[in-house]
Amino acid sequence: MKNNSDISQELLETIEQYYSNTMPEQERKAFELRLENEPQFNSLVEDIKTLILGIENQSLKEQLDTFHQDIPETTSSSSSGFFSLRKLAAVAIIILTVSGFWWLSTPQHERLYSSYFKPDPGLPTTMSNTSNFEFYDAMVDYKQGHYTTAISKWEALSQKSDTINYFIGVAHLANKNEMKAIPFIEKALENKTFAFADDAYYYLALAYLKNGQIELAKEYLQKSSVKNGKSILLQLE
Repeated sequence: MKNNSDISQELLETIEQYYSNTMPEQERKAFELRLENEPQFNSLVEDIKTLILGIENQSLKEQLDTFHQDIPETTSSSSSGFFSLRKLAAVAIIILTVSGFWWLSTPQHERLYSSYFKPDPGLPTTMSNTSNFEFYDAMVDYKQGHYTTAISKWEALSQKSDTINYFIGVAHLANKNEMKAIPFIEKALENKTFAFADDAYYYLALAYLKNGQIELAKEYLQKSSVKNGKSILLQLE
């Protein structure tokens, strides 16, 4: 769950439109593109959806009815709407309470990692070069979020370039295994002329940050020119 400042009435109403199929086509496409490209936003929407569905439970509805008896009932324009604005208000209160507790109780380095980590978008997968078919075949899996499959395919290659080691490392990081990610990214960085060195330093720093090794995270963030790295450094000072 993200910081509760990200949860607004506007977002809740947008989600209502999406699930009640009342969202205009262009807005739906943009919303679905954001769901696809922003894992944290996707997770937030799923959390809200889960909470909304939970409210359908009769006993919880009765408790919320009592708690929110002063909130006027307002239904959406569609009779088949996913949920009413009254339920939206109830969901907002629950989310704000739960997310606020989570945010305050989570160590700073974990909050920063959660806020800033996004998997490397990967390389174009035209597969025009048949000699590198195995590499690009794994890249397709990686870009679809099938990280374990991509890792297995890359590790099966007889020769591993710096680029392959880098992407294996980032795939491990995306797979929530920073300890496995670290040696692969470090191996890639042994090549001082590695083309993706800036990104590699950034992801190596994130891996150490997630593992709670703050000083190592700072060391590698200082070696990277990735913009978000500078933002993280400022917050760690």
